[in-house]
Amino acid sequence: MRTPVIAANWKLNKTIGEARDFVQKFRPLIKDVTNVDVIICPVFTSLHAVHEAAADSSIAVGAQDVFWKDNGAYTGEVSAPLLKDAGCRYVIVGHSERRGRFGVPEADLEGDAGKVFGDSDASVNHKIKAAQAHGLIPIICVGETLAEREAGNTDAVVEAQVKAALQDITSVDTVIFAYEPVWAIGTGKTCDTPEAGRVCGHIRNVIGAMSGEAAANAVRIQYGGSVKAANAAELLSQPDIDGALVGGASLEADTFAPIVTAAA
Repeated sequence: MRTPVIAANWKLNKTIGEARDFVQKFRPLIKDVTNVDVIICPVFTSLHAVHEAAADSSIAVGAQDVFWKDNGAYTGEVSAPLLKDAGCRYVIVGHSERRGRFGVPEADLEGDAGKVFGDSDASVNHKIKAAQAHGLIPIICVGETLAEREAGNTDAVVEAQVKAALQDITSVDTVIFAYEPVWAIGTGKTCDTPEAGRVCGHIRNVIGAMSGEAAANAVRIQYGGSVKAANAAELLSQPDIDGALVGGASLEADTFAPIVTAAA
């Protein structure tokens, strides 16, 4: 039985004070939930504050990105040892926005400007290895754009991303996957529940072909993309969906807690 895992991706939101206030309000709302792994992924500057605010609770802390070098002349980057030092147990890797793929890009992020984030299949693989080397659990994001879906390439795109992410990775049991169709992130559009479940099942099959059935059955796969309290229970009812990576609905304790409860 796979334990459900619900992660909040706050993206570029919340000051340190706002992050602390959220955790203080959120903790009592989920105090009776014991069978769900709950993760909060704030901005880098709030990681340690959230870690301290969540002390002696079931809430774990994750980062939104990681660099694959431990140290050196890499201005602006944050390494896995630094994330561990700040209290992280998890890290999001390969989010579509980090790859420069946006559901509804703002004008100043279209074209080459959006490539400033720079993640590729190769860098995602490096980051997964770095995370695992330092005991962090990577949440690996995969998903197709609207154009790729409309062209009938969803399965091929997702499969290629999964295979590239897991290249030379031996400890598949220490990763989490998140299927996030790019066209559903921040747009209010949600992938139909059966289709979301089907793609998550496809991810599991790809993992099985690479690493064996036992490994595939152990890996937890989240769905992400306009998840909210109203659709969480339905999405989580799918046999291959083991949790959710939540964006906008995770910014308020009152909207995030019901998603955790739905998973329980």
